[in-house]
Amino acid sequence: MRASEGKIGRVFVLRLEHGDMLPACIEQFAREKGVTAGHVILVGGIGGGQIVVGPRRSEERPPEPMLLPVDGAHEVVGVGVLAPDEAGRPVLHIHAALGRSGSTMSGCLRPGVSTWLVGEAILYEIAGANVARVRDEASGFALLKVLE
Repeated sequence: MRASEGKIGRVFVLRLEHGDMLPACIEQFAREKGVTAGHVILVGGIGGGQIVVGPRRSEERPPEPMLLPVDGAHEVVGVGVLAPDEAGRPVLHIHAALGRSGSTMSGCLRPGVSTWLVGEAILYEIAGANVARVRDEASGFALLKVLE
């Protein structure tokens, strides 16, 4: 394990509107406010898009993602880590549990997931953490890296 110490900076309370796209709307807000690293908590509704529910074959590199469609409004609770990419732009990696009619699915929210009616998010800025999302050739993912 590697770690980088930071301190809680600003805290933002966000209301996502119907149709706002995740994770893009939170990443855009972070760029506008100059937040590069942070922690996000999300509650509300998701109306459409796809989530990643795991790799199709665990041993395959790079993995082929299994995607499930979000068909209709679902309740959502999610948590994510915001970190800068190699160009310094904040990128949100967010996992969530989505429920509807007694069924629950969980996974990584893909770009293009839409808010249904309302989303409420808390963005905690982490100041001083020396981290970045760096592309890993074996997995094909931009993984969180603690910078020396």
